[in-house]
Amino acid sequence: MALLQSFGLVAISEMGDKTQLLSLLLVLRYKKPWTIMAAIFFATIANHFGATWVGSFLSDLVPTVWLHYILAAVFFIFGLWILIPDKMDDVERSPHYGAFITTLVVFFLAEMGDKTQLATIALGAQHQSVMMVTIGSTLGMMVSNALGVFGGERLVKVLPMNYIRYGASALFFIFGLLVLPI
Repeated sequence: MALLQSFGLVAISEMGDKTQLLSLLLVLRYKKPWTIMAAIFFATIANHFGATWVGSFLSDLVPTVWLHYILAAVFFIFGLWILIPDKMDDVERSPHYGAFITTLVVFFLAEMGDKTQLATIALGAQHQSVMMVTIGSTLGMMVSNALGVFGGERLVKVLPMNYIRYGASALFFIFGLLVLPI
């Protein structure tokens, strides 16, 4: 369950996110899609492993009842946050260190404090499975960014970004409801 929930939540919520836009910009600039995907993978593993570990650690400190309410609130907030679209202007210019290093550094930094990193912290707290949440969230990030790298321009012509955002928002609300103690 941790793997599937982490995968689905991150894959959908990354659609139209600044890191997906960043992946599209990087491939347009460097013309090295596989190098960019490799760097995204390593940056995501490092970022999401740390986020999942923090979430799992925090879950040991907070009483279970409070943890459920906090997690539900976090998921509801993300459900609203994702409705605010990222803009291309939000993506910073990258230094000139080649495709791999530039992507690795810029992706790692772009994910710091991003909704998917914070959602990964919440998923780590909810599931207390660092490995499964890290694998699921990393695979979700890879799928979403592969769409940006290999077909971003074509995807938004087929499926409007608003629909993707609404679907991701609904998922966050569903996960928020599911985590509430009943």
